[in-house]
Amino acid sequence: MKSIFFYNDGSEFLCSIESMKKLIFVVCHCFCLLFLTGVTFAQGTQADYERLAQLRRLTSRKVFRTRVQLNWVFGDKAAWYRLETGPGIFEFVCVDLQKKKRDLAFDPFELGKQLEAATGKKVNPRDFPFKKIALDESLENVFFQCFGKAFRVHRASGKLAEIKPDEIPRQTGARTRIDSSGPSDVSIHISFKNDRKEKIRLYWIDQNGRPRHYADVEPGKSSRQHTYAGHVWLVTDMTRKPLVLATAETSEQVFAVDQNSKVDTTFPQRLGRPQRAVSVFAKRNDFSSDGKYRVITRDHNVFLLNRETDKEEQVTKDGRAQDYFTRDVYWSPDNKKFIVMREIPADKRTVYMVESSPRDQLQPKLHSHDYLKPGDNVRKRRPALFDAETGKQVPVSNELFANPWRLREFRWAPDSSEFYFRYNQRGHQVMRIVGIDSTTGTARAVIDEKTETFIDHAYKFKVRYLEKTGGILWQSERDGWNHIYLFDGKTGELKNQVTSGKWVVRQIDRIDEDTQQIWFQAGGIYPDQDPYYIHYCRVSFDGSNLVVLTKGDGTHSVSYSPTGKYLVDRYSKVDMADVHEIRDVESGELVVKLESGDFRPLLETGWKAPERFIATARDNRTPIFGVIYRPTNFDPKKRYPVIEYIYAGPHGSFVPKSFSTLQRSQDLAELGFIVVQIDGMGTSNRSKAFHDVCWKNLGDSGFPDRIKWIKAAAEKYPYMDIDRIGIYGGSAGGQSSTRALLAFGDFYKVAVSDCGCHDNRMDKIWWNEQWMGWPIGPHYKEQSNVTNAHKLKGKLFLIVGELDRNVDPASTMQVVNALIKANKDFDFLLVPGGGHGVGSSRYGRRRTYDFFVRHLHGVEPRSR
Repeated sequence: MKSIFFYNDGSEFLCSIESMKKLIFVVCHCFCLLFLTGVTFAQGTQADYERLAQLRRLTSRKVFRTRVQLNWVFGDKAAWYRLETGPGIFEFVCVDLQKKKRDLAFDPFELGKQLEAATGKKVNPRDFPFKKIALDESLENVFFQCFGKAFRVHRASGKLAEIKPDEIPRQTGARTRIDSSGPSDVSIHISFKNDRKEKIRLYWIDQNGRPRHYADVEPGKSSRQHTYAGHVWLVTDMTRKPLVLATAETSEQVFAVDQNSKVDTTFPQRLGRPQRAVSVFAKRNDFSSDGKYRVITRDHNVFLLNRETDKEEQVTKDGRAQDYFTRDVYWSPDNKKFIVMREIPADKRTVYMVESSPRDQLQPKLHSHDYLKPGDNVRKRRPALFDAETGKQVPVSNELFANPWRLREFRWAPDSSEFYFRYNQRGHQVMRIVGIDSTTGTARAVIDEKTETFIDHAYKFKVRYLEKTGGILWQSERDGWNHIYLFDGKTGELKNQVTSGKWVVRQIDRIDEDTQQIWFQAGGIYPDQDPYYIHYCRVSFDGSNLVVLTKGDGTHSVSYSPTGKYLVDRYSKVDMADVHEIRDVESGELVVKLESGDFRPLLETGWKAPERFIATARDNRTPIFGVIYRPTNFDPKKRYPVIEYIYAGPHGSFVPKSFSTLQRSQDLAELGFIVVQIDGMGTSNRSKAFHDVCWKNLGDSGFPDRIKWIKAAAEKYPYMDIDRIGIYGGSAGGQSSTRALLAFGDFYKVAVSDCGCHDNRMDKIWWNEQWMGWPIGPHYKEQSNVTNAHKLKGKLFLIVGELDRNVDPASTMQVVNALIKANKDFDFLLVPGGGHGVGSSRYGRRRTYDFFVRHLHGVEPRSR
């Protein structure tokens, strides 16, 4: 049986009923597939890209009560600050430390009415036309200037009175606390004009309170700096005397710096450089301190000039170009002995790069720089001892320092009996302080630290020399956790372990020899909190009187009041905005709570706070910490591909711990992904055993922990589709993300790798030998992305800048070469003129996002 059907142009065709049934079935089946595809791949649309483009604007200026910059008055008696409580809404807060309370400096609406009546000007009580106030010592009155007049308001009665400007009291003992810059996404500019007769210096105060030098400004010139609202800038003269302290507002500001500029504060000490007794170190000097002798190095050898007789004597004759005596001379305090450093130079390795598209010429440019790589010969220094009175060299055995990575911290015993230095052995498994007897040349190990894996000399291991007692504070992981030990500096005897417990010392901030106290930062000191949260502590040299100065559940940063009686504690979590408190420095007890950040307006935009998530490691016991990011239009009924942002560098830990309105991971999530970030085994800031997983094993990258963590999260949240999982990272993260597809390609399906150090033999010497060890063993080759390129599964996108001076760009090119030889498909972007991290550029981010949309959502991106 046949039926007649018509084309849409009116012509007819014949079709059997059976054929028609089959046609209907095929059409319906295709329709169902299209429908299901539409449900599954609803992400990565034009609307998603448009929402991503607006995300920063929509979420900016939605967090309040987080910028607290205290202005201290009358020493530690009181303080005030101006606080933003809503969009363009400000209030002034007074803190009475004696009464341990904070309250409004005045009633803004009552003052606004009186101020309008007194001046005839319109006044906004939510944003007064002044930003500074003064207090009298009784704290009963507030003083300010506006509209060219001076005023006093009595706090109790609220009564306003006009006064003469010279009636505003000087803030005796006042000192402004330099706060650290808070998180912000409001991008603005701030300008500084130098009206002084000499240069000024600009510093940005970073999120840890560290001053970062940005510019020097000549007299009569200006400097315009890009910054963010809430960021703090300090202007000093060239001696670092503070002149202007500025906090960026939400609109552009210009600060004039003149001869009268002055701010009563002190230049912030860098937390990364704790107080230490630098006078214990020997100073390089050709001349003896009594002026009698001068040491001269010439033609690779040592000559001694007696300045009294003007007689010069050649002391050595075996110096040569490849084993020479340097100009580093250290005289003993009694001027009878001196040390000259002898050196075998390092290998000369040069990395060459071609800049294909220079801005100033048509033809390419060739660039080069020195760049030692793992296995290269480093310079070998050793001390040579001489007797000035005899003019003879005293033989010294180098058995205890035969294979140095570095010698440093040279010093003489006060009685000239010994010369000391710290020796870090190549391979970073031996760290010792060596003493050389100035009479016999005998060398001994004063303190000897050894390990089967590695000593983290770059980030954990620190030494502090105590000038007054001659002791040595020595950080070590010998008990399985990074702690402080006190040694006798002369005998090497361990006097006591200063800190102990299943937590780690993260950083020493200050050493006070007079009070015998150490101020330091700790991680994991509260066992019920995230072990990565920073807390501030104080302890006595003998290990007693440990006081944890901060308490709140979060990661902390602190600053101190002018006399050091109080500390201002700021802490937060990824899902909790900044909390500010004032605490007693002696006891750590809460004195007064200042503010708790308010991000309810941010939540109203659809912003989702990152979720802190914990799962066990490969050992089914150790907790692994990470965060989960979701899009603002998150729908738990949908299925979302998962993308991991990876950085597994053993030098730190990288999962965000503090509050921020916007992370790059949140941007990527907006395109319809669940984005996760995890600190697996092999990263730092936990126990020694946790860290040791990375030793000679960077290819591991914590993947067994990461995969287990992601599976645990997906089990709890079924909308996480781990059949579609991607990964991306840069530098060490670029190495790991490529490794994911080579060694764990059954789990990870798509990867983007920016500027990866894909072969640890190709990267910088110090970083790679620290973790992969020395000498270069077969594990270097076994874990190389180049030698494993033929194992590639999934979709890989490699990005590199042709002028990367951090990681040799040839490292990526060698992966490209190996993939081509293995006949593998992949995507590759070489950026002309690009440096390290070019994948984080606007173009690099867009290409990364598009790659994930294309291969995880299965749709063509609509990013332009």
